[in-house]
Amino acid sequence: MRFHFPSGKSAGFLVCCLVLYAGGAFASLAQADKVLVIKSKRVLMLIQNGSILREYQICLGRNPKGRKTRQGDYRTPEGTYILDSRNPKSSFHLSLHISYPNKTDSLEARRLGVSPGNSIMIHGLPEGMTIDDLGGYGDWTKGCIAVSNTAIEEIWQLVPDGTPIEIIP
Repeated sequence: MRFHFPSGKSAGFLVCCLVLYAGGAFASLAQADKVLVIKSKRVLMLIQNGSILREYQICLGRNPKGRKTRQGDYRTPEGTYILDSRNPKSSFHLSLHISYPNKTDSLEARRLGVSPGNSIMIHGLPEGMTIDDLGGYGDWTKGCIAVSNTAIEEIWQLVPDGTPIEIIP
């Protein structure tokens, strides 16, 4: 059996294709298949196949204890949701939308006669600001989950739309 090894431009093209294919395969390995937020520990974890891929320090809503029940309560929701869209032009650097309210949240708000609220995101910091400008990692959002701009850039790359997010006390 004889093997033919291409030379010149053909070999370069073949090597380039192999590198791109392998790079794509490695990139897909780094994708998170779940996001877990533990509010009491102020941590967001990217999970892949049951293992922690990355971990980030977070800020929550100004009234962080308990689950969000209505618009304007400054609480971060608790429950299982989906990261269903993203905003590259967010006022908070980048943002990933959390599918709050879910059916349970909507039913509870209806029972209470209030709006459950919406527009809950994982986002970076206000443009032009740093953690130091905000006084550190204290809770300051209206109910969103905030991370550093470096962290949201990494999360943006590692978390595809449709990824489940579980937020626990």
